[in-house]
Amino acid sequence: LRRIEVVADDAEHVACLRAATKRNGALSVEAVDASEKTVYEAYYDFSEPLSRIPNHRILAVNRGEKEKKLKVKVRTDADAAISQLERRILRGDGPFAAPLKAAIADGYKRLIAPSVERDLRAELTERAETDAIRVFAKNTENLLQQRPVRGARIIALDPGYRTGCKVAVLDEYGKLLDHTTVYPTPPRSQVKETQAQLAAYVEKHRINVIVIGNGTGSRETEEVVADYIARSKAPVRYTIVNEAGASVYSASKLASEEYPDLDVTTRGAMSLGRRLQAIGVGQYQHDLNQAALERALTGVVENVVNRVGVDLNTASASLLGYVSGISAAVAKNTVAYREEHGAFTDRGQLKKVPKLGAKAFQNCAGFLRISDGKNPLDATSVHPESYAVANELL
Repeated sequence: LRRIEVVADDAEHVACLRAATKRNGALSVEAVDASEKTVYEAYYDFSEPLSRIPNHRILAVNRGEKEKKLKVKVRTDADAAISQLERRILRGDGPFAAPLKAAIADGYKRLIAPSVERDLRAELTERAETDAIRVFAKNTENLLQQRPVRGARIIALDPGYRTGCKVAVLDEYGKLLDHTTVYPTPPRSQVKETQAQLAAYVEKHRINVIVIGNGTGSRETEEVVADYIARSKAPVRYTIVNEAGASVYSASKLASEEYPDLDVTTRGAMSLGRRLQAIGVGQYQHDLNQAALERALTGVVENVVNRVGVDLNTASASLLGYVSGISAAVAKNTVAYREEHGAFTDRGQLKKVPKLGAKAFQNCAGFLRISDGKNPLDATSVHPESYAVANELL
């Protein structure tokens, strides 16, 4: 027994068997209960070589195993592996060869094979997660770089059936002006009442865009909105936006800190509207290493924010917090100043924001954009300290 433990701890032996298993082995999957209908039925009797299995299938199988719907094993030719060990260990065919062979076989099955399986499963998962995080990061970067719709005064609709359609009204800077719930979809089907409420908001708040989330009840809500626009001939357009991640944000600590007086559903509708003014992203995000995913996405946001810049008059406190030189407290103070005094018209006003000192201004001013401000340079990446040079050059 001691001899086999020494063999199992020998790095060269294990590495050799690991390489062979990785090369020739397969991931074998079966159902915990074959009679149960689940989303994992495609994997109830499934096998694929370790060397060829794609990353998305690894993540799917891992999730099914975690939910106790699938049993997963690494299958390989155990006899070939044991023979390989014998050739590496045995010298000749002496009187102890038979018991040694029995011990090698037992040691492989009991000690080495489980260890190799754990290592290879971990390697597959790491490979799949690394690739998934890369895709998430790239998709997030593309979303963040989409052009915003400027000057949009928005009615945002988060569709639903039984609980109704949540409505949030936003001005062109993303500030909440009004909110309510309407019931344009079954079972209530209050179409006329919903259209009357839309008309009231359009007139009261000078709305020019209606945003509809693409979730449950989206199509029915879209029909009601399109019919209202056609009948009223109001100078309003509508668009559909992706709801991916909106519910996660609306129920988060961040959202409750930003809007403590609003319920979760209203914050969700607000999020949909703001996506059009300022900004879903891949598969299995909840199965990934959350710390690694957060690091990657935080890096992407910081990169884009400091490369593209941030609209000072529409950015939320959380987004401003990614700007170089702006702390979380200063970001909140900036939003509070904007809500109290109105939209920023020049970068110099930043110096009036509480706790935003000269050093912070020097660090952040070049990344904060003001559209249609007093100075056209405020909409560019030119820093205020270089305005004189820029004007002279122009």
